[in-house]
Amino acid sequence: MTMMKKLLTSAVASAMMVGGAQAAISNDTVKIGYLADMSGTYRDLAGPNGLKALEMAIADFGGNVNGAKIEVVSADDRNSPDTSSSTVRRWVENEDVDLVAGMVASSVSIAVSKILEENDRLGIISGSAASSITNEHCTPNHIHYVYDTYPLANGTASAVVKEGGKTWYMLTADYAFGHALEGDVTRVVEANGGEIIGSVRHPFPTQDFSSFILQAQASGADVIGLANAGADTTNAITTASEFGVTQSGQTLAALLLFLTDVHALGAQTAQGIQLTTGWYWDMNDETREWSDRFMEETGVRPTMVHAGIYSSAMQYLKAVEATGSDDAQTVRKQMMDTPINDMFAKNGKIRVDGRMVHDMYLAEVKTPAESKNEWDLYKILRTIPAEESYRPLSESKCKLVNN
Repeated sequence: MTMMKKLLTSAVASAMMVGGAQAAISNDTVKIGYLADMSGTYRDLAGPNGLKALEMAIADFGGNVNGAKIEVVSADDRNSPDTSSSTVRRWVENEDVDLVAGMVASSVSIAVSKILEENDRLGIISGSAASSITNEHCTPNHIHYVYDTYPLANGTASAVVKEGGKTWYMLTADYAFGHALEGDVTRVVEANGGEIIGSVRHPFPTQDFSSFILQAQASGADVIGLANAGADTTNAITTASEFGVTQSGQTLAALLLFLTDVHALGAQTAQGIQLTTGWYWDMNDETREWSDRFMEETGVRPTMVHAGIYSSAMQYLKAVEATGSDDAQTVRKQMMDTPINDMFAKNGKIRVDGRMVHDMYLAEVKTPAESKNEWDLYKILRTIPAEESYRPLSESKCKLVNN
């Protein structure tokens, strides 16, 4: 009788554990909110095609997690912290959103991460660049996945200085991302024996760069550093081309340039520009296979952000599946404990500060003669190992790091 009671108790306990794991997925639904610039300056680098990358991940995962359905809601953040904050607050407080994905403008990501921390929900930031997102603005409720300004400076600025670009004039987007990139570039330029001799900050976004480019030209600097992104960068490069900046002997350093930017500019205009990227569609068979599927869905090749959204969504869903929970801290810990090996990164890992570290790449835009087709745009010059790419934890100001 005692043995029978023990067996019965054990069976009930096992059933409760199984049921508890399933019940730990709130409302029997994993709900993901996709937030990005869907119509403005940063539309092409993430935007609607980032949502498509997220949907591809969900489809590849099977459409459910341990029997719980996966739902997606999306919104245009309009590059506004206020708009984004109200959207995310509604999502987490009224619509039971478990994960906020996408996020491009750094000011948006910083504002949203505070709301996620207040409500103990999770965010995975794939489009933003400011390294402060996992430094002074770190929280236990977000992960910064694809890249940030620290490796952009380590890669591009370091390479340009070593090639003789000693004096720099910075053209900077006047918000969190631009400020962070300018700061990281200044650190790298000065560490390599160079000097920042001047800078100007432009409104975000800006259509007419004429006065800013003229100021940069007049500085006589060896290098004009563009600490901006998206349409701002392509507008600045086009204006610089019209004013004959490179023909007069100055170097143009685009510190954050996406594949979609280069494609819009064309190899004729962009040829020879060096840039740092976290991923490129034509690196190997694995990246090409996924990129072919993405192109079938969208008609374009993916940026590193599109690839990162797919990869991070898969890692998130795997963590929910492994833990049987959509609790933010449970899932974040599982993601930190699991190395990332997929078409986006090899031996990637998520640190305690929320920074996903992985190899970065220094690339150069091909000449028209070298390019085989409209998307054959980069040649990879060198790999920047993960441990060299990102801010070391020993220098971190993140409240989660015990230095």
